[in-house]
Amino acid sequence: MYNFLKSVAKNIIPQTALINNEERFRKLLIPFYRGKNHECNICGTKLKNFAQLNNGDLICPVCGSISRARRLYKLLNEEFMKPTMKVLDFSPFRILYKKWKKKSDIQYFATDFGSDFIADYQYDITNIDCKNETFDLIICYHILEHIIDDRKAMSELLRVLKKDGKVLIQTPFKKGEIYEDYSIVTDEGRLKHFGQEDHVRIYSVVGLEDRLKEAGFQVEVRNFEGDKYYGFSQDEKILVCTK
Repeated sequence: MYNFLKSVAKNIIPQTALINNEERFRKLLIPFYRGKNHECNICGTKLKNFAQLNNGDLICPVCGSISRARRLYKLLNEEFMKPTMKVLDFSPFRILYKKWKKKSDIQYFATDFGSDFIADYQYDITNIDCKNETFDLIICYHILEHIIDDRKAMSELLRVLKKDGKVLIQTPFKKGEIYEDYSIVTDEGRLKHFGQEDHVRIYSVVGLEDRLKEAGFQVEVRNFEGDKYYGFSQDEKILVCTK
């Protein structure tokens, strides 16, 4: 039902109107999904079940959070987000953008180089327009697989991060070695080889870890178990990078 209603809404409602009125539209779904089997830790709604997207991921129909957004929210709240921090968030999840913008005890910088996400800045990750050692925490989720010069991006993340600051990084992963081929430039070719039209590589966990270490980071690879109640994915990996 969720995917059908989403498709209908996209076809009849302009994208700007959908984004501006997202919370209002989603509230209409509450009676269909309210229950006691699950809970979204971001919006706090008790659910009969999460809605399943076409890619198999579980989305909260009430706030629109996908599984990795809910995990990130838990991690930030419990461990990484501290008062007085300067936080840089690349292409933020809409629901988390709205949450962090309301916090008065942090300085939150949301950036998106394109126009697909709600953001206040348009920083180029390979040339971030900020001074050295500006941020205490950087969130870089599903960004680096889009960037051809990923090593330059990593060096920029290191440059604008404060001493002992953290960068949380996640991308799609594969087993074995990093797979990249810069001769593949068409949308069709990138979809076939990398899984999405605007991806330029698929990282392996070890391959990404090695590149981040080469850039100068200390890297901890964290592996997380699934949680059906909160709709967290099984075997989710996040790289915690420290300057």
